Amino acid sequence: MTVAVASPPRLSVPTVSVVIVTWNGLRHLERCLPALLAQRLESGDTFEVIIVDNASTDGSREYLARLTDRDPRMRVLLNDRNYGFAGPNNLAFDASRGEFISTLNNDASPEAGWLAALLDSARRDPRIGSVASRMVFDHAPDVIQSAGIAIDRAAIAWDRLVGRPASAAGSSVVEVFGASAGAALYRSAMLRELGGFDPRFFMYLEDVDLAWRARLAGWKAVYAPHAIVRHAHSASAGEGSPFKLWHLGRNKWWTIVKCYPSPGLARYLPAILAYDLASLPITLSSRRTGAPVTSRFAALRGIRPFLRDRAILHRQHRDGWSRTSSWMEPLKSPQEILRRYRDLGKAVSQPASNCSRSS
Repeated sequence: MTVAVASPPRLSVPTVSVVIVTWNGLRHLERCLPALLAQRLESGDTFEVIIVDNASTDGSREYLARLTDRDPRMRVLLNDRNYGFAGPNNLAFDASRGEFISTLNNDASPEAGWLAALLDSARRDPRIGSVASRMVFDHAPDVIQSAGIAIDRAAIAWDRLVGRPASAAGSSVVEVFGASAGAALYRSAMLRELGGFDPRFFMYLEDVDLAWRARLAGWKAVYAPHAIVRHAHSASAGEGSPFKLWHLGRNKWWTIVKCYPSPGLARYLPAILAYDLASLPITLSSRRTGAPVTSRFAALRGIRPFLRDRAILHRQHRDGWSRTSSWMEPLKSPQEILRRYRDLGKAVSQPASNCSRSS
């Protein structure tokens, strides 16, 4: 990976390093970065911003150069091509200096107090390894897009509370399975221990894989309801696009192969296979693409290194099923799962709200 680094004069060691990966996202950065740089932390806490640009050609690099010249909190890492989401984040993790690292999508715009709320939640327990934001739809900020990651025993992962009204978000910090990397806070010590995201995923479900490995290793995850971000859902690849469907299908199986503890897998593998097979004709007919099928073959072709990783991971964490099973929700009926996806589709397609930003 060829990388050029643009570095302003170093400030004191920051509390939080905020990482943004971008590719031809100038229109998003022009909104995201001013909202981020306007964040205020408690006295004594500071943050830096590390942008990883995946060879953008839309003027992003020129915009970032101008912004970096004006704000010493910013650093920019320039990739020679598009390396996706997982690997570039790891690159920034290695370059970061904060005790905590936050990941933020370039199409996400944080509300005032977002970063402070994440940090406050993380400090409640030294074993909290990740904190999830309250992500709402940018065009419908009264609807929740994510309140952390949820997963069931068929290994179906989804955004917790997706499609629910903002009033369902609650006001208390609660424990969840994991955090969506679209707007999350991670403890640097946990990322160092686990090795960050799996770069083989390229993008999608790398946060589910990380959340599962963190649970296996005994780390906690919580949801911070007052850490609010407005997110332009799937602005990069498009909801339901062949690209996204292909990566979701492949990465789901790689996650299962690597992370699902053997006692649970022995019991639930028939259900995992049944639910996955049942989803294919629905997706094929509704999306009119063969990506869901070819992605499963891609997962099978690339399975060997994940089997090796599995052997190492579960040898290290022999009590993994007891650590993760309580966070895996019971199997739902196919009708309930379909309803969840319909709720997402309705939320994505509903008309833009007239609600104004609170920041």
